[in-house]
Amino acid sequence: MTQWDGRGLPPVAADRMRRFARTGLRTSLLTVPGAVGVQAVGFEPVGEVMGCIVEHIGWSGFGGCGYFGGHPGGFGLGGGTVTSSGSAGFVGFGPYVDALYRGYDTALSRMTAEAAAMDADGVVGVRLSVSRQGGDNREFLALGTAVRARSRHRPGRVFTTDLAGQDVAKLLTAGWVPSAVVYGISVAVRHDDWWTRRQSSWGAGNTEVSGYTELVTHVRADARHRFDHHARSAGAEGAIVSSMGLEIGTIEPSENHRDHVAESTVFGNALVSFHQGYRAPTRSLTILALR
Repeated sequence: MTQWDGRGLPPVAADRMRRFARTGLRTSLLTVPGAVGVQAVGFEPVGEVMGCIVEHIGWSGFGGCGYFGGHPGGFGLGGGTVTSSGSAGFVGFGPYVDALYRGYDTALSRMTAEAAAMDADGVVGVRLSVSRQGGDNREFLALGTAVRARSRHRPGRVFTTDLAGQDVAKLLTAGWVPSAVVYGISVAVRHDDWWTRRQSSWGAGNTEVSGYTELVTHVRADARHRFDHHARSAGAEGAIVSSMGLEIGTIEPSENHRDHVAESTVFGNALVSFHQGYRAPTRSLTILALR
């Protein structure tokens, strides 16, 4: 058996597609309301599809601000927040964030390749997850239900959305179609300087820790900016944000020296309009215009 080079469908997935073509057995991850929803707007569930990659993430970049910091003053006096999209010398988590993008991108592309092999037009109800596999290895997994249009008019490429089937139906009725799952990821690091330590000490009372506020504000803004860029690159006219996450931790790059690290994620759906003749039957969806 020859070793798979990572291109195209994995051998086990190719075998599953051949069995699907032979038996025609359909599987689905949709709920009953979701299945009814996509069928109401002209789609038929075709089958459950999956894409995954196990990636070794061994180099995150030079994470600690150290005594060099993001602040021009250096020597830990001014702190300063450095995001993974920035270019402050060797400081930042750019390689780590690039690895996360590669993981999600690869899992989604392999999932859509399965859908294309089923002659599907889209994947609905996409679920993205990341799990640690021991050491520095992580599995990125994408699951969804492939759907096919009951029409002579077929989209040029497979669309993906993490929206439930009934929400896809609402969008289509309102004149919008989801085109792709999009996301923005950012990691920021800030030196725990003298002023930050003073504001967060036990005797400071109830006061804002301005350095921490700066950290979370910067990392969220950068993640949202990257989400916007991803949506625009997918040709979107608007986007729906499905989830926003934030994790904060600390690292100690040297003795008696601490940096705070924040990781922000934004996941959602790129949208394009195909007509303007109807109003949405519900106000349950909020669309963020990119113009």
